[in-house]
This record gives sequence, structure tokens and C-alpha cells, in this order.
Amino acid sequence: MTLSSAAAVPDLVKYRLLDEIGHGGMATVYRALDVRLGREVAVKLIHPHLRDSPEAGARFINEAKAVAKLRHPGIVEIYDVSDDDDVERYLVTELIRGPSLRKVLRDHGALPPEIAACIGVQLCDALGHAHDASVVHRDVKPENVLIELDDTARVASVKLTDFGIAKLIDVQGVTSTGQVLGSPAHMAPEQIEGGPIDVRADIFSLGVLLYECMVGRLPFDGKNPAQVLHRVLDGTFVPADKERPAVGARWSAIVSRAIARRPSERYQDVREFGAEMRSNLEQMEVEDPLAEVYRFLSDATAYEQTVASKLVRVLVGRAERARAAGDIQAAAGDLNRAIAYAPDDAELLRRVTMLARGQRRKRLAYQAAMVLVPFAVLSVGTWAVVSAMRRTAGHGSTAPSAAMAPMASRAPNVPVATDTQTAPVIDDIVHDADAASPSSHVAAVPRLRPNALAPVVQIKANLGQALVSVDGGAAEAVGFGKTVRLSVGMHTMVFSVAKSNPCCESTSMSVEVRPAEDHEPPQQVFGRLGFRDARVSLVGGPEDARMTCAGVSGEVSTGGQATVKMTDLVGRMTCFLYGSGVAGQEMPVVLKAGELTGVRWPSP
Repeated sequence: MTLSSAAAVPDLVKYRLLDEIGHGGMATVYRALDVRLGREVAVKLIHPHLRDSPEAGARFINEAKAVAKLRHPGIVEIYDVSDDDDVERYLVTELIRGPSLRKVLRDHGALPPEIAACIGVQLCDALGHAHDASVVHRDVKPENVLIELDDTARVASVKLTDFGIAKLIDVQGVTSTGQVLGSPAHMAPEQIEGGPIDVRADIFSLGVLLYECMVGRLPFDGKNPAQVLHRVLDGTFVPADKERPAVGARWSAIVSRAIARRPSERYQDVREFGAEMRSNLEQMEVEDPLAEVYRFLSDATAYEQTVASKLVRVLVGRAERARAAGDIQAAAGDLNRAIAYAPDDAELLRRVTMLARGQRRKRLAYQAAMVLVPFAVLSVGTWAVVSAMRRTAGHGSTAPSAAMAPMASRAPNVPVATDTQTAPVIDDIVHDADAASPSSHVAAVPRLRPNALAPVVQIKANLGQALVSVDGGAAEAVGFGKTVRLSVGMHTMVFSVAKSNPCCESTSMSVEVRPAEDHEPPQQVFGRLGFRDARVSLVGGPEDARMTCAGVSGEVSTGGQATVKMTDLVGRMTCFLYGSGVAGQEMPVVLKAGELTGVRWPSP
């Protein structure tokens, strides 16, 4: 926002304010000219109503002292701070010519998981440097991450800013009274409770940031700050790969560890956090994180079109290596993520189905072996009894008698598990009264009784239009609930919607079908499709037209767009229009998941 007159802003002796580039609850940030050195800088000017507050002033000075100790390419550098006798209170930093991560999320919605991780490893490096200097940031969030693109080197820079509430571990801070400072959704539980704060609080906040980047929504959210704080303290959240299958099990596990409720269950050092992300990036063939971020932000559409096929190839290769090493869980996780990118790939579905069938075979073979162990013991015991009886009768032959023939012929006749849905399942052992005559004095031989029917499974979804494909089969409507019979063991289910419906992302899940007892209700499986962001735009307004909408950060100008997180197929919100001849006109807007809604400027 260009400043229209010098009277509109304070007059600083050493800096000339040029235009406003940011606005927060504590200060306004301006692009400014350092009149002594002739360079452009950023000036953070504290709001007038806070200017005379001793605590606010102390926080401002605290930020300067904390960050002045730090020299790292991932941390915004502090140049200057106002003097105690200055009328205005301000902070001068290097100028970053790029958006905040919050604006990137507003423009793009959920990021490709690898891009989020590329940003994450840079922040881990920056925080590691700060932690070495005994500085805990305590307010890591997308608003405090700035991204600048270097078109010459074709790389991005990711910088952490605003250490305004950082606590110097070796100094009595201004928050020693127990006041909670920070953003509720990103605050660690121990920070909310007023307990001791250490580097693991930053790890938690960074984990929340990465979850939001990968999923497109916060792990802990609510209608108001009190609800958010309660959910953070409760510590329960939906794993990232369940909210958005494209995240995958491996990224989900990394993020889940970072946002664990207990500090002892998180990464204990932020560099350990970064090292695990970097290792996973290398496995996904991402060698230069900053170059990868540049490629995405330079042309997100082209990037996402080209990266999908690469991701599928890499994920399938890694899954095959995991399967060969016997790590079936990791293989299934990678294949499930690959399906999220290519839900119609028949070869990919075949691989998932074969993996699930292999697991079922192993499970049934193990169950059969456990049942056959008593048979082996019993056969040896029976043979010993018969031999003893024959020796007592004076017979030297050790061959079984005719009376034992039914028993000998039945032993190998064990039900064999097949891949069909009605494969017999070993469920119990019964005694065969015909196995031996009473005069033989031989105990009755147990035999297997196959269960003629596979267990009943009821499949439901969070959307009436959902389709489900089981083990690579044809996609069928779920409706209000679909009942099927499936063999005991692992199965893969892919939930989707018709290709013509842009509302939702496909999701894949591995389901273990358990043996069913008599009169037991059907096993329930619930598939959750993720709703894609809606978009809203302003159409047909004058040059100075702008629109603000409830629940949308920032303003939308004519021709511009904003993304809106959706929790259902349809949502409603209110927008307000400002510009030539219009001052705050209210417009109701109906949004649809995955679709663009245009708000037309009112006719004169």
C-alpha cells in the first residue's frame, strides 16, 4: 500500500517510510529508505496504543537483543532499533522482497508434501542456530516465515522472522509472570499451561506449521481461541495422511512425532527433526530443497503436473524395496500414497492387491500352522499307542491297522486357503466320532471345520456420492452403506468420486478384516474423502475495487482470487465490497468444494 502523504505516517529522522508491506496485532511494517546508507530496509513500527506500554517496549527491545545475536541465512537480520528517547518505537530489519508463508498458503492451498518439507528443513536449520544461542522463538507460524525468489540463481530463500516473544533461556524474560504469548493453534501444550519452555516447544510449533502446509488445515482448530487451546491440551488430532492421503504415511509419521502431546515423545533436537525430513526428501529424489521451492512457486501448475508421475515412480520403487526387505507396512504406505496421485492406474492397483493378498496368505498359513501343531503332536502320540498295542499282541508289524485308515487319510485333508472371497477360514476343532472304534481305546481325532462364509463388512463414507474400489476392483457407489463379504486379512480400499466431480481428493486405506463370531455385528469401515479448497474471486470491479470475506485473510482485488478451506461440499460466507461508489456493501456468497465462485461487482 503506497503512502499517499508524508502526514499519514510518523516522521523518522534516519528512515523515510515508503509504503506499508504488513500489519499485525503489535506493529505495522513498512518498506523504508535508510537515508544515511541509501539502502532499502523494513521498519517495524509499534502501534500508537502500545507505544507507551512498558511491557510492549520491553518485548520490542527483547526482540532486538535476541535476534542481534544471530547470524544465519535463514533468519531475518536486525539492523537497528529505536533509541529510548525516540517518540516512536521501531525495529529495522533487512527487507525481504517476497510473501509470507501464510500468503503462499492462501494462494495455493495445501502444498505438495515435499515442498512443505523443503521449507521445513530450512526452518530447522534456522531454529537450530537460534537454539545454539539459547534463543527459543516461541511463535513459529506461517505469518513469521518469509520466502523470497532469486530468479538469477533460480533458488528460494526461506527466512524466519519476528522473535518478538522469544525467551532468552539465560535471562529473566518479560513473560515471567506466566502470561501466555503466542498463536494458540501453534503453541505447545506446556507453553499454554505456563510450564517450562525449551527447544521442544519450537519443534511442536514447526510440526503444526508443516501439518497445515501438507494438509491445508490445522491439526488443532476450533471456532474460537478457547476451543483451540483445549484441543491442543487434549492432544488428539487426525494423522496427516488420513486427512489428505497424498501426504503419505512417512511424512505423516514425521509430523505426528513433532506434535506429540508430551515433550519427551517429540524430537529432542530440531536438527534431528530436520535430518529425518532431509533423509526422506533424498529418498524422494529431492536433492536441492531451495531449488525445489523455487520451481514450485515459479509455476505451481506446471510443477504439480510434472511431479505426480515422478512421485508415483519413486514411491513404487521404494515400496518394492520395502516389500523385498519384509517391511510390508512401509510398502503399503508408499503404495497407498501413490494411489492418491494415480487412483485410476490399473497396474498400481494390481500391486496393492497382490501385496494385500500376500499378507492374507501369510496370515492364513500362520493360522493353519497353529491349528496343525496339535495334530502333529496327537499323531505321534497315537502312533506310539498303536505300536505298543501291537507289540503287546505279539505283532511285529508297525503298519497302521484298517481301523486307523480313516484317521490316516483325514490328517492331510486340511482346508487350503485360497484368494477367493469365500475362502474357508479355520474357525474351530470338532471331534470325529467315526475316527476310531471304542474297542481301539484311541482318543478321537480332531478335524477342522471350515467356515462357509467370509465375514460381513459394512463400508461407509463421509459423502453420499462416494465410490469405493476393493482390492483393485471396479468402483461402486457407497451410498448410505455398502455391505460386502471379504476374506479374513488385509484389503485395500480406494474411496473416490466421479471424475466429473471436482469436490474431493481420493483416499486409500488398508483394512484388516477380522474373523467374525456368530451373531456379531458387521465390521465397520469408514472412508473419509478430503474436500478440496473452494476459491472466490472478484469480477468486474473498478481499479480500486477490493473485497474482504469472513474467514479469508487479506483482501481480494478485481481479477484476484482467494482460497477458502472447506469442511463440507457447500459452504456460505459473507463478503464486503469496497471501491469507487461502494463502501462496505454486503454480499452473501455460496461456495462449493473444488470450484471457483465469482462475486460480481454491483452495477451502478
